[in-house]
Amino acid sequence: MSINASTIRVLAFFRSKPGKSEALKNFLSSKLIEPTRREAGCLRYELHQNLSDPDEITFIEEWSDAAALDAHLKSAHVQAALPLVGEYLTASPDIRRYGLVA
Repeated sequence: MSINASTIRVLAFFRSKPGKSEALKNFLSSKLIEPTRREAGCLRYELHQNLSDPDEITFIEEWSDAAALDAHLKSAHVQAALPLVGEYLTASPDIRRYGLVA
């Protein structure tokens, strides 16, 4: 699929509690990556760790459009993970949506 002006990019930042970054990565990987990558409209869904701050874990995502992203956020696997992920975090996830400028 080609990327165009309707493509939505998402950066979803997670800050793990001290000593919980490996557990957070394992949780996010096991609960979200595989089912999300199978969703209609998912163009990219990657989990990254900040090299200078290992407690910062970030999803870099691309969605075909806002409707696909909204469907993802309402999906069963996301809804099941949301109440459990807080165990690993110091604060709520910081999820930001971006659109193409140029």
